[in-house]
This record gives sequence, structure tokens and C-alpha cells, in this order.
Amino acid sequence: MNRDPVTRELFNDVMVPNYAPGAMIPVRGEGSRLWDQNDREYVDFAGGIAVNSLGHAHPGLIGALHEQAEKLWHVSNVLTNEPALRLARSLKELTFAERVFFANSGAEANEAAFKLARRHSWLKHGPEKHEIIAFTNSFHGRTLFTVSVGGQPKYLEGFEPAPGGIHHATYNDLDSVRALISKEKTCAVVVEPIQGEGGVLPADPEFLKGLRSLCNDHDALLVFDEVQSGAGRTGYLYAYQHYGVTPDILTSAKGLGGGFPVAAMLTTDAVAQSFGVGTHGSTYGGNPLACAVAQKVIDTISQPDILKGIRARSDKLRKGMMAIGEKHRIFTHVRGEGLLLGCVLTEEWKGRAKDFVAAAQEEGLLVLVAGGDVVRLAPSLIIPEHDIEEGLERFEKAVATLTK
Repeated sequence: MNRDPVTRELFNDVMVPNYAPGAMIPVRGEGSRLWDQNDREYVDFAGGIAVNSLGHAHPGLIGALHEQAEKLWHVSNVLTNEPALRLARSLKELTFAERVFFANSGAEANEAAFKLARRHSWLKHGPEKHEIIAFTNSFHGRTLFTVSVGGQPKYLEGFEPAPGGIHHATYNDLDSVRALISKEKTCAVVVEPIQGEGGVLPADPEFLKGLRSLCNDHDALLVFDEVQSGAGRTGYLYAYQHYGVTPDILTSAKGLGGGFPVAAMLTTDAVAQSFGVGTHGSTYGGNPLACAVAQKVIDTISQPDILKGIRARSDKLRKGMMAIGEKHRIFTHVRGEGLLLGCVLTEEWKGRAKDFVAAAQEEGLLVLVAGGDVVRLAPSLIIPEHDIEEGLERFEKAVATLTK
């Protein structure tokens, strides 16, 4: 077997070119810090794109994984397992949900949600009421169904024909939904409470309340995609709790496993009954290892002091980034909730978010892009205060290299 050193160049030889990773390769992490192959340290404001909810190598997650790894790794869905049942019970107790379906990724959870919405409507009303309303600039995954529901045509290019019966309204514009929704044809409205990939754009509270009302009036299901905004990211266990608007179906992934692949679709008992044995499935969904880790994540982040701490960290990070933005005239404002924040570039810097990402990495800081014109931050929900301060210092140094 080839034992030559593993370098970034190897990616170009062995991987399908659907990603363009940076030059450095991280090899270990602890808390909100990462180290690369040259043992250079980075402060992590990216969190694996809102995935590493408790940072890197969290001892509680390591302990949960190790304990379960010595017991049971996998059984098929011909059987169930204790970690999956415990996690489903916890999610039921902590949310509106009465039933839970487990998968491996946000796209899979959304795929299940969209299929469930259509099947529920098909059983209740017949095949004509199958249309889904989603929103421009949204993102729901990369399967053919989820990328079609997503409102970014660039991700669908070259994969047509797309599944039909999908319409896109304008985010935060209730009139645009009214123009599309139909009691005879609409089965569901799908929305992100905070558009993540689309630019960290929060929904107006009245917009979500209006969607709930429209769905009630038109006998359609309201589906919240909380793949990015869920699992404590906003300072609430799920963003719907912050808004006071309860969906019929909710999807969760990313931070749910703290870095271990796991996802969930939450729904009511009445809607869940539209799935029966064999109508949908997932080989690894409800895997004992994943569910044991996710249980520890949920047990930790659902604590009131942790959720309160997220909001405090958010305030510090938001103020720090805005101060840098005003000083160097690069940001118009910082938006988002909790520790999902988007720093919106001024007109002068539009389209150059990637430049800030690259400059920050040179200074030992990891940040993200959202929508091309937004610098996105999604650090650990328990990032220490001194790491926030040091990360802000490194970001200002990076900004100085671009604005001098």
C-alpha cells in the first residue's frame, strides 16, 4: 500500500472534483482550535459549517462514542436499538414533535420531509394536491428532490429535468406566497427560519406567522428546515421556539451530532401516520453510534445555562465584528441569531467574501462565506470568551491586509 505523504495535491488525483478545499489540511482539534499538518494553530469561527456544535474533541462526545462503540455499532431497521429510542424520546420531550425519523444528513432529512408532505396530502386529498412552495435563495440539500426545492438554480444546472410541482416565492414576502398557494394543489410550504447558505437572512416574525396562517387556511403542511438553525444554534434548541411558530414537520442535522453524521425529521403523530412500513427508509438512519453521540449533544445544549451562554457569546461576537466593519468600512450590518451570524459587505466589497475568508485563514482564523456577499460565522456554541477575542484580533489583522 502506498505510504507517501498525504498532501493537498493528492486531492486532485484521487477525489471527484466537486469540492475545492483550501491548501491546508487540519489534522487535530481541541475546543475552538484546529492545527494543520505543520502544527499551525487556527481559531475556528466556522465550526464545520455550523456542525461542530460543542467544538472539537469534546470529552463528553468522545466518552459517549467510546462507550457505545464497545457495545453495538449497527443493526438494520429490521430491529431497533436503545440509543435511537432514547434520542427520539428526548426530542419528543423537548419539542413539538410526537414522532421522529432518523437519517444521516440534512439532505436526507429534507428528502424524508418532502416525501412525507406529498404522501400525507396524497392519502388525504388525492394526487392533485401535491405542489410545494419554497423560496428563492433557499438551500435544502443536494439530492435531486431537495436541490429542486432549493431556490438556487445554479445547483440544479445540468441535472434537469427536475421533479415537478415546485414553485418559489420571495423570502419574507407573504404576498408572493398568497399569489402561489392553492387549497386544491398546495401540499406544503417549506422554509428556513434563517436562510443559511442564502446569506444568513432571518425570517421576519410576522412572515412566519403569516405562513402558518396560510397553511392552516389552505390545508397545507408547514415544513421548517432547521438543518443549520437548529440544535441550539440560535440560542434556542430550535429556532421555531424563538419565533413562536410551530411547524408540522421540522428537519434537523448539522449540529445535532456535533460532527458525527446524524439527522432527524420531527413531526406530529397525525402526519407521521402517512408513512407506513416500507414507504421510506435509511440504512444507517438511527445508527446506535450516531444516536449515542447526538444524545450527549442534546443533553448538553438543551441546558438553560448553555442556551443563555450562546446568546451572550452572540452579542460579543456581533459587536466585535461590527466594530471592525465600521472601522474599516467593510460591513453594512451583522445579521442572524445566536451563533449563526452574517456580516454583510458594503457595496465596495460586494462579491469579495471569499477574499476575507482567505485573508483570515492566513492570519490563523477560519470563517465562512454565505451568498457571496456575506462573511458567515458559526463557531462552537461553547466557544470560550478568550477565543472570541483572539479570533476578532486575527480577523482585524486579515481585514487590514485587504484594506491597506
